[in-house]
Amino acid sequence: MLEAKNIVKTFDGPEGAVRALDGASISVAPGELVAVRGPSGCGKTTLLLVVGGLLRPNGGEVRVDGEDPYGLPPDGRALFRAERIGFAFQQFHLIPYLTVLENVSAPALARRSPDAPERARELVRRFGLQERANHVPAELSVGERQRAALARALMNQPRLLLADEPTGNLDDANAEGVLAHLVEFAKAGGAVLLVSHDARGTKHAHRVLEMDRGRIATA
Repeated sequence: MLEAKNIVKTFDGPEGAVRALDGASISVAPGELVAVRGPSGCGKTTLLLVVGGLLRPNGGEVRVDGEDPYGLPPDGRALFRAERIGFAFQQFHLIPYLTVLENVSAPALARRSPDAPERARELVRRFGLQERANHVPAELSVGERQRAALARALMNQPRLLLADEPTGNLDDANAEGVLAHLVEFAKAGGAVLLVSHDARGTKHAHRVLEMDRGRIATA
């Protein structure tokens, strides 16, 4: 589902180029939950942005579901992401003036699916947010916001789910609930790439890889 080979990504810094990814390679198969663990600043989030088609690498190859997202024009790449990749970030990135139901529904705007309203309501119910469906993010607990963000990530039935520190802001009970949803997604045939420095976020993974200084240790 995901194949990334020898990825290099550099950024301009005050003392010259900073190499955030230094030949990183990773693969995730359908039905697999792979966790990448490493300290802050080792390149984990940059890796997710690159494999998710959001940040063009300086070198290497990315393929998601057999296609190179960077070989597509910008509009085509945006549609590719909307249809095949779900994103769940630590800071949630919920739209503050939309309700929970509207936030969960938002990704469907890219596809205009006729069953989108029904699917959004089902996701809200499945994530235990039905009593919060008409509340805006500021009225939610941290755990509820993370569940809403994960429900939104699944709205378009992606093939690949990318999760950036999904348990970092959560207590143990909420963390376990979020991880259960990731495991369920993988068991249904989806592919999950999770990055975290939190040991709780990696305990259900099929493989745990170590990342340091832009490189991933081979497993």
